[in-house]
This record gives sequence, C-alpha cells and structure tokens, in this order.
Amino acid sequence: MNKSHLYTRTGDDGTTSLVGGQRVAKTHARLEAYGTVDELNSQLGLLLTYITDEADRATLLAIQNQLFVICSELATADEDLRARRSSVTEDDVQWIEHAIDAAEEGQPGWRGFILPGGTRGAAVAHVCRTVCRRAERRIHVVAQESEVNPLLLAYVNRLSDYLFALAKKINLQAGKEENFWRKIEKKAKS
Repeated sequence: MNKSHLYTRTGDDGTTSLVGGQRVAKTHARLEAYGTVDELNSQLGLLLTYITDEADRATLLAIQNQLFVICSELATADEDLRARRSSVTEDDVQWIEHAIDAAEEGQPGWRGFILPGGTRGAAVAHVCRTVCRRAERRIHVVAQESEVNPLLLAYVNRLSDYLFALAKKINLQAGKEENFWRKIEKKAKS
C-alpha cells in the first residue's frame, strides 16, 4: 500500500496527467513548457538568496507566485482551459513593465553588449534571464498546436527584460562595473 503523497508510481511508464486528467507523454510540449517555467521559478528562488532590497524581494516573490499560476495554465489541456479564465491579464503585463522601469531607474543608458556576470546575484539573475528565454521558446511551441493566451507570452517576454534590468541594478548597487563585449583580435599563427 502506498502511504506517501510524493510518489504515485503512475508516471513510471513515461506518462503524466495534465490538469483535467488527460494522460500525455512526459516529453509532451506542454510538459517541456511548464517544466521550464518551473525551472525558472527554482532559479528565482536561488536569486532571492542574493537579494536584500525589500522592494526587489517583493517583486520576485510576486513573480514566483505568477509563474506558479502560469505553470497551472500550461499544464491544462485546451478543452479544460476554455472552461476557466486565463491566468495572465493586461494588468499583469503592465505590472511587469513598471517593474522593469523601476529596476532601470538611475542606471546609465546603453553602453554596449553586457557579458553576463559581475556579482553572484547578478550572475544568477542572468541565468534566470536565459532560462526565461528558453521557457518563452517552449511556450511558443505549445502555441503552435494549442491555444495560449498572448498576454502570457507577453508577460514571459517582459520577465526576461526585467531580469536583465535587475542584473544590471544588482551590479550597480554593489559598485561592480559591467563587463562589455569586445572583439578579441586573434593572433596570427607563426
């Protein structure tokens, strides 16, 4: 008898259930999408361990909560999703745009392409940004075959911009100069 709530043994055959009960392969596009959003959420948890600014912490926690709901929407089959309202609204997209504006406040303008890094917190923010971009690509794959709220895609797109702005803010607050891309001249072989 299975007493644990952590394992059910139902996925041992390489399938899992979407919200609503439909069984799909663990390689299904929806699982790739919400699995990558879940990975992003975990990376944001790591990023939070480097954030001391209370406003930034509150923003990241709100984003984590929104991503949890986005995972639920991506894990729901089309026929079940039509029965409920989408998780992302125009207000959510505007909220993340305001978060971008707040993170960019006081930062210098564009000075070139920035190499990921700087402080540990900024480096983790850059990792989050790249995972976010991958999540966006995975969600677009789902959108090619199913209905996906365009506002959900807009939110995830803006989120990667927010994470870039946050990485720069973290370095600026720490007094750490950004490393900019520069063309490296290759030495001729003798």
